Amino acid sequence: MRIIFRNRKKPFSIIITKRVDRRCHLTYSRQKFAATALLFFIYDWGKNYLYFIGIGGNMKIAVLSDIHGNYVALERCLAYSKNIGIEKYVFLGDYVGELAFPQKTMEIIYNLKNTYECYFVRGNKEDYWIDYQANGETGWKEQDSTTGSLYYTYKNLTTKDIDFFKRLPYVDDINLPGYPTITICHGSPNSANEKLLPNSQKTFAIMEQTQNSIILCGHTHIKERIERKEKLVLNPGSVGVSLHGKGKAQFLILDSGNGNWNYTFVNQDYDVDKVIEDLYQSGLSEKAPGWCAVTINLLRTGEIAHGTVLARAMALCKQDIGYCEWPHIPEAYWKKAIAELII
Repeated sequence: MRIIFRNRKKPFSIIITKRVDRRCHLTYSRQKFAATALLFFIYDWGKNYLYFIGIGGNMKIAVLSDIHGNYVALERCLAYSKNIGIEKYVFLGDYVGELAFPQKTMEIIYNLKNTYECYFVRGNKEDYWIDYQANGETGWKEQDSTTGSLYYTYKNLTTKDIDFFKRLPYVDDINLPGYPTITICHGSPNSANEKLLPNSQKTFAIMEQTQNSIILCGHTHIKERIERKEKLVLNPGSVGVSLHGKGKAQFLILDSGNGNWNYTFVNQDYDVDKVIEDLYQSGLSEKAPGWCAVTINLLRTGEIAHGTVLARAMALCKQDIGYCEWPHIPEAYWKKAIAELII
């Protein structure tokens, strides 16, 4: 007996293979995916009615954060995910910023959203674009290492993109029957700008205050596992500009089993040279010279974050003239900071 189920996104068929005390064991498969699971129904043979009661087998979820416009790395992560049968995707914010052609990243996200079940939360970068629009689009400029990358990204976003970002929550739950509920956020459940760090009493306090036992977060660009009193924080690292990741794209796979979530950190090589070439072809390397120099080093080595170089440039500026306020940082201090830390 074969039953066809159809919905807007994923039509599939099931075949009744066994009848045991009115309970039907059915195989469930989608040709598009490499996953097969067992669905459990109760079939009323007298009324000819099928009651769905659950799904067996493993469910795989991909967790991705901090893409920052690296569509090349994103495509590589998604190709890997689809090949192993990922059924749902979780995105933890900071979709664009830093890298060239942000519209390509957004198009990939929209296409994926139309095909798979996806969860999205807002990162601190999304607030940059929303706030810049709300504040009259002033304060950023080209040929400026401090704000040139922000300005470039904003000018390549559409109304559709900004509206999409505005609709995203800062915090959300993933609640799947039979499994522990998961809290998802960018920085922490309290703020998109807050970092959940290992060996931090502040982090431990946030974990204890959070109702759910698992928190998925990003923001630091560093893959991390933090465990405290039966609570768990998992940071998948960064798809686009990973820190201490040796220039690889990073993300996380959640795998359901025995009523729990198992996890695997994934590192993927991708065409870094293509991403760097895009910085030059797009003109972004000229619009934000110092910022892009840091980006290129980070893409190649996985070391020295933008914030580290920015902080040093501001410190040098303050030493010379007595004060320094973001975003008014002369290019000379960017050059000095880069010479100290990178070259």
